[in-house]
Amino acid sequence: QVQLVESGGGLVQPGGSLRLSCAASGFMFRIYVMNWYRQAPGNERELVATITSGGRINKADSVKGRFAISRDNAKNTVSLQMDSLKPEDTAVYYCTGSVGTNQYWGQGTQVTVSS
Repeated sequence: QVQLVESGGGLVQPGGSLRLSCAASGFMFRIYVMNWYRQAPGNERELVATITSGGRINKADSVKGRFAISRDNAKNTVSLQMDSLKPEDTAVYYCTGSVGTNQYWGQGTQVTVSS
């Protein structure tokens, strides 16, 4: 059974940091591209960051210089370190794993940036 379980969300003040983690199971994690998406109320879903099986990284312009994505193939985990958070980063963050046309989604974790 495929599972992607996100953790680490919460409420943080502007300028603060959070680290999201995603624990994956039930599929061959090491060959999958792992992604973090986010969706704020009333907004379209946005691809935040991607890390390939070989470690190549892409990030949305809106988070470059502030967010870092990493993966641990031994532990089947992917993380998103978020620094210098802004109110506009408020959203539900989703971890996904994709290969070809196959994509698995987690349930999401809420991140709220507010004073």
